[in-house]
Amino acid sequence: MMLLRLCLVMLLSVGGLSNIAFANTEVSHDGIEITVNINTASAEEIATMLNGIGEKKAQDIVEYRKANGDFKSLDELTQVKGIGETILEKNKQRILL
Repeated sequence: MMLLRLCLVMLLSVGGLSNIAFANTEVSHDGIEITVNINTASAEEIATMLNGIGEKKAQDIVEYRKANGDFKSLDELTQVKGIGETILEKNKQRILL
């Protein structure tokens, strides 16, 4: 599954297609579900796959996870500075634990 996601990211970043993928707020693209496991993903993967999450917030998520252990619920993400209910709502279908 992770290989499929990595291939998707690589395909979408070629030839300007990344603008289509990341401007799109849908959970899937051409039938492929876009998800990220916030307990195992790198900051780069989190920033790439989630809407409204840039490199800084993604790194904050990874640092929080290192300091506090794996996320046990989606709501726990709001403990990370800069992650509020709006961002959580935009991404809840994309986030895996």
